[in-house]
Amino acid sequence: MDAERTDWNRTLREQWEFHWDHQLRARLAGLTDAEYFWEPVPGAWSVRPRGTSTAPWPAGGGDFTIDYAYPEPVPPPFTTIAWRLGHVVVGVLAMRNASHFGAPPASYDTWEYAGSATEALRQLEDQLEVWLAGVRGLGEDGLTVPVGPKEPYPEAPMADLVLHIHRELIHHLSEVCLLRDLHLHTSYENGASR
Repeated sequence: MDAERTDWNRTLREQWEFHWDHQLRARLAGLTDAEYFWEPVPGAWSVRPRGTSTAPWPAGGGDFTIDYAYPEPVPPPFTTIAWRLGHVVVGVLAMRNASHFGAPPASYDTWEYAGSATEALRQLEDQLEVWLAGVRGLGEDGLTVPVGPKEPYPEAPMADLVLHIHRELIHHLSEVCLLRDLHLHTSYENGASR
């Protein structure tokens, strides 16, 4: 492969886009509120109506908050699909979109977390659109620019951040798919339908 003719920006985007288009998007379609809020174990962290969290530091700027604590408890609490999608939307995507691509400021404390599965998936798609447009806009040269002080490794090139975010997306959204499978099989074993 001729490195001078390879479009590395396209290659990095396709790492995520292929997984999204051929695996995850279809697996997330039809996510129900029952799945979204399902707590498979006692004490699971989730997204909850404001004022109902038992977590030390519920965070959020709207009608729903995400369970949170700092430092993270040991062992960390199990997290629901709602929590994992909230983390992906805010911590993985929206905060990076704000830091690097001119999107509105975002934080765990101010985010308006989704009170339904449909809204969570809409937020996810919106943030993915901003992320991919931002990465596309970097071109080839922008991939070599240091990420700067808003990231833990400020001297790392943007290409490293792109790879990291794509790994995070694949990792956490695969967990969501596994939880959907577990919910389905647990419901059937208990004689209930989805």
